[in-house]
Amino acid sequence: METALTELERALEHDFAHAELLVRALTHRSLANERALEDGKDGAKLEEDNERLEFLGDAVLGLVVGEALYLLHPEWSEGELTRARAHLVSRQHMAEVAAQIGLGGYLRLSRGEDRSGLRRKSTVLSNTMEAVIGALFLDGGLEPVRAFTRRYVIGDAVEQLAEALRAGAALGNYKSALQERLQAARAGTPVYRVKSESGPDHHKRFLVEVRLKPLDGEPGRALARGTGSTKKYAEQDAARRALVRMAAAEAKGTPLEAEEEEEVKL
Repeated sequence: METALTELERALEHDFAHAELLVRALTHRSLANERALEDGKDGAKLEEDNERLEFLGDAVLGLVVGEALYLLHPEWSEGELTRARAHLVSRQHMAEVAAQIGLGGYLRLSRGEDRSGLRRKSTVLSNTMEAVIGALFLDGGLEPVRAFTRRYVIGDAVEQLAEALRAGAALGNYKSALQERLQAARAGTPVYRVKSESGPDHHKRFLVEVRLKPLDGEPGRALARGTGSTKKYAEQDAARRALVRMAAAEAKGTPLEAEEEEEVKL
């Protein structure tokens, strides 16, 4: 466990002075309950799970992301800031962040839940990520949380959100926005297909392509390609990229060309 914690600390770029905080952040309630039952304590927990840290991490994350957006984009209105923050702290995005650092591999679960594949579920990953952020805050204050947030939670995503806002997309629902845009133009419908996938089960990466299907034909040219830790996330990323490319082509007054194969890779 100590070796695993060191690896995770490296990903978090923070050496915990109180390692028990990180252990608690990784402890799912199923393990705490299992150990209590095994020790005959009638359900009384001998080991604290991560739910209280999750509560704290959620609050700290909202503060740090809000602060970063406020400083990065002084031109955004309150509504735009709110929409961007909601997307960045969403369950879907935080599960993506957890996947980036391979957090699922460090989860402490009961034997039954481990066999069920719980460590790969997005809800558990996002909740654990928030608990880890809560542990970071208690151990080191806001600075390590800010550093982690800048690198993983915000990263390139804030510029992608800015592009999406300029393109008029509904943040976090790019597939619907793309379909509505194509239907309004009577251009056809988007069709998604997985081009490739890589990585172990707990750290998968998918490359998905969205193609335009004309009203009376087979799927034609590729609009964009996207990546993600699940097919769903990769489809959303592909739709987002398609919207950005369409907005750029419209601004230039040029037709949208098919995307090059090498433009997006895993």
